[in-house]
Amino acid sequence: MTKISWLSSELNSFVGLCCGGLAFFFVVTAELTAAEMAKPPIQLAKEYKQQRITKLSDYLISEKLDGVRGYWNGSDMLSRSGRVINVPNWFVEGFPNYPIDGELWIDRNHFEQVSAIVRKNNASKAEWLQVSFMVFDLPAESTPFIERYEKALADLSQISPYINVIEQFSIGDQAELDARLNVIVEANGEGLMLHRKTAHYQIGRSNDIVKLKPVYDAEAVVLAHQQGKGKYTGMMGALLVESMQGKRFSIGSGFTDEERRNPPKVGSVITFKYYGKTQKGTPRFASFLRVRDPF
Repeated sequence: MTKISWLSSELNSFVGLCCGGLAFFFVVTAELTAAEMAKPPIQLAKEYKQQRITKLSDYLISEKLDGVRGYWNGSDMLSRSGRVINVPNWFVEGFPNYPIDGELWIDRNHFEQVSAIVRKNNASKAEWLQVSFMVFDLPAESTPFIERYEKALADLSQISPYINVIEQFSIGDQAELDARLNVIVEANGEGLMLHRKTAHYQIGRSNDIVKLKPVYDAEAVVLAHQQGKGKYTGMMGALLVESMQGKRFSIGSGFTDEERRNPPKVGSVITFKYYGKTQKGTPRFASFLRVRDPF
């Protein structure tokens, strides 16, 4: 969406330019397309639905971390969008020459801090010393997840002080799952991830890996700003957005006054939280969280 708006603006300003300007325009467009093609081939989780999981003992479970997705391709650390993260050489010294899927993470409830670090071109050593690369999968392996986890423990646990393999555990029933979730949430954690033991690494959304959180989050594209009323007169009252599933709805809560004075731009992608969905599939009690990190 952002790219399309940018190109439209550039095209309008292009009218009347010489052929040299035309060449420049197409070079920039080609570079953007190449960047899009560089996105790492990662696996993505679906939301937990109790009726879809009949046997919890079939899954390994780990804490869901609130960090920045990182994909080590054997030589570079890539963000989810394919951008190269400027990780210091000393940080990745000893990292293997094969792909690792994981999360750059500091601690629970420290998303903003780690996000700021990975977006910098020259973050300080003191900043990077706070960060760990938390490993949750080995994409190049063709074995079931439980074997990939065992390999990660055997091969990666001792190779670097900045790599940690996320602990996986098993549970017996729904009551135990709920109890584990409560412990994590009370300690400011995000939730849990459930990964089928026999699953192979699958690029894109997979039914074999699901996230369980008391409050869900999702992304939507900003379509328009709706004017505020009452105490919000002269400011943004709500955002008209469209979810990735094509549902249009308004989000009017979760904003600071400063965010209402300078709301997310039309075309930008935001993250919002919600508490389940209506029968029509619209997020219930949607509330703004943040503009999506470009990484």
